[in-house]
Amino acid sequence: MTKADLIEEVSRLAELTRKDSEVIVETIFDSIVRSLRVGDKIEIRGFGSFRTRQRKPRVGRNPKTGDRVEVPAKKIPFFKPSKELKDLVNNSTTGTGAGAAPVSAPVPTQ
Repeated sequence: MTKADLIEEVSRLAELTRKDSEVIVETIFDSIVRSLRVGDKIEIRGFGSFRTRQRKPRVGRNPKTGDRVEVPAKKIPFFKPSKELKDLVNNSTTGTGAGAAPVSAPVPTQ
């Protein structure tokens, strides 16, 4: 799903104009980015949490020339899905989200 697909889905389900849906989606993404920049953790119950992880500085290599390159320390965004999200992804039969029945194996007959 792309961001455009997400905007269309919000527009359709919430019965809003595409422009209003775009503002909503952009606002959510901007809020997440702003929070991560200042080091805050975002937790969305039943979905997962966003946070940053610190990477240490290291010495890398330029793949083209083989020269040593100093790679500075940096923060990277990290997403950890909730148990509920993992269960929904792994147990749904059609991938339609909440309420989908879990996949069950057929019962053998004798």
